[in-house]
Amino acid sequence: MARQSLVGQVADELLDRIIAGEFPPGATVPGEHELSARHEVSRMTVREAMKTLQAQRILSVERGRGTFVNPLNRWASLEAVLRAASEGKNEADASIQLIELRRMLEAGACELAAGRISDAEIQALHGYVAAMRAAHEVNDVAAFVAADLAFHDLILHASENVFVAVLFEPLHRVLEKRRTETSAVREIQEHAIRHHQNIAEALESRDATRSRQAMDAHMQQTLDDLKNLVLEAKQAAGSA
Repeated sequence: MARQSLVGQVADELLDRIIAGEFPPGATVPGEHELSARHEVSRMTVREAMKTLQAQRILSVERGRGTFVNPLNRWASLEAVLRAASEGKNEADASIQLIELRRMLEAGACELAAGRISDAEIQALHGYVAAMRAAHEVNDVAAFVAADLAFHDLILHASENVFVAVLFEPLHRVLEKRRTETSAVREIQEHAIRHHQNIAEALESRDATRSRQAMDAHMQQTLDDLKNLVLEAKQAAGSA
């Protein structure tokens, strides 16, 4: 058990260095001798740690050439991809791709929920919109984000598709971080309140097509706001 913990520790530290950009995609990682000296572990421990990352397709071995870092889109570990999304250097691409994923899954979940959501859940959605408005009035970003996340979580569960909720659960930490960043912009809060109200009303009508379209419109607005009000501002600040 102790040996396995050591293997995991070495694998995690090497993954941290990859995510930090020390070893970008296509770069070779240090050999067993260098890593064993750095971590003060045996070469066998390093070998097993490397095998762990190879199994997750983070690394690939080319005989006679070395061990290379794979592009992020080839990684097979959801946990590693989420770590890269929340801690990595290329946050802009990760944020955009996260919204693209949400758009694919949440629009469909909203369509399903239209025919399955209960009256009590509809009232809860309106309650979350009211909480978002109240938080906006006093500029309470944490309360705004909490109501926003709860709103979407309710719809995912109201879809009654067990796979949807399970797929989204590991994303919660990254989503909370991204929402806190975007929701700090008051104009984005205003857009979100309007779209959440539209979604709640669409679901209340039990119209599946209207519900899907309302969620899709919200995702498009979220993407536009990210690009125009967050990423552009960061870019301008970085070039100033």
